[in-house]
Amino acid sequence: MTNFRLTFPVSPIATPVEYNDKILLMGSCFAEEIGERLQQYHFDALINPHGILYNPISITQALHTYLDREQYTEDDLFSHGDLWHSWDHHSRFSGLQVETVLKEINASQEAAAKRLEEADWLIITLGSAYVYTLASGNQIVGNCHKVPSSQFNKKLLSPPDAIAALDNLMHRLFFRNKKVKILFTISPVRYARDGVVENNLSKAVLIQTVHHLVNKFDRLFYFPAYELVIDDLRDYRFYKEDLVHPNELAVNYVWEHFTASYISEEGRQLLPLVEDLNRAKQHRPFNPASSQHKQFLQTYAKKTKQLMKEYPFLRLEKTLAYFEGK
Repeated sequence: MTNFRLTFPVSPIATPVEYNDKILLMGSCFAEEIGERLQQYHFDALINPHGILYNPISITQALHTYLDREQYTEDDLFSHGDLWHSWDHHSRFSGLQVETVLKEINASQEAAAKRLEEADWLIITLGSAYVYTLASGNQIVGNCHKVPSSQFNKKLLSPPDAIAALDNLMHRLFFRNKKVKILFTISPVRYARDGVVENNLSKAVLIQTVHHLVNKFDRLFYFPAYELVIDDLRDYRFYKEDLVHPNELAVNYVWEHFTASYISEEGRQLLPLVEDLNRAKQHRPFNPASSQHKQFLQTYAKKTKQLMKEYPFLRLEKTLAYFEGK
């Protein structure tokens, strides 16, 4: 039989993710895709406290601010387009009022600092090895906030630059958190705005960086999300209309491999039970006041309570409240 795809096995890791682990995800929009699925299945996952970040320097700088328990001030913000922004943060933190922006940033800082201290897993998804620095100085920005390109200088990180930044972070983090394990992924998003050749060069820098670190530290792991999309699926059918972002089919395919190889056996057994509750919660009856629907809700409220009793670490309070009509 002729094969039309090159598939490859994803080897399980010896210390998989447990359902009751505390997880912090950092990095590109692909980190958000996987993080949201972890949250949908009620894993204790905190996603991108700085917002989406793409390059290794911005990600490591953000993590250092958590370790330092840094708080941002008005001096760290700038005004552009009638909004206040932070060069370190994604535009989701931008706003009209300085006080509101700082309140949201610093609340996120506190949550991230606490999570990093107690995290069992830090998942880092690197998107691009290109960095943008302010032309007026040498500051690397996490987001350009639609400021004219003339105000930035663009640079491709070398593998030694990226390795040095992440290596320094690893030593510092392991000193503070004795149990944390780190899982690296490379985003399969194509940064076409950089150019096709340039995007491939950028990904090559990231791949070399990550594998150097994984080979150096025994608490670092690599999950081949990039290879699953680029080499296994390898078809534009698995991308959105922009032809750069993987679509839901592709993300689901990556998620299936992740759960099969990186989630513990107990966790894999729980996934369909939680999925059953999720589907029931999404059910929309023709007649919400019918006795049949009320019985449906009671049945799933009972299932939810039983699951919470058997697995107290499952965060199903909101699900239970929905089935109980609260």
